[in-house]
Amino acid sequence: MKGISRVNLRLAGIALLFGSGLLFGQEPGKSDNTGVNKRDRNSDQVTADQQKQNSSDVELTRKIRSSITKDKSLSTYAHNVKIISQDGTVTLKGPVRSEQESKAIESKAAKVAGASNVKNQLDIVSEEQPSETKTKTK
Repeated sequence: MKGISRVNLRLAGIALLFGSGLLFGQEPGKSDNTGVNKRDRNSDQVTADQQKQNSSDVELTRKIRSSITKDKSLSTYAHNVKIISQDGTVTLKGPVRSEQESKAIESKAAKVAGASNVKNQLDIVSEEQPSETKTKTK
């Protein structure tokens, strides 16, 4: 009897591990960002690890992040965009839910850094189809 209980327990554990993606609403292929990763490997692309650590760039990023997170009308996606400051130039990257969110974030960054110092590379991702994105490059 103990042998059967152990087998059942092991099978339940395996089922839980393999079924957890379905349990949390993840669909296979929906979180695939291989294309974005390939784009970011390009040496011309700015990535988060290239954020400058000088006090002016850190402060610039902090002010923009604060402005974005204070706006409760923005989605969680928008609150979590990457803000990369390099010598006064700000690059915005990551997914947002709409063109309006993209413009709002760009506007907030422009108020802090100046419009000519902001590069908007945000991706617009619809709520219905999170795997489909439109990249806006400015």
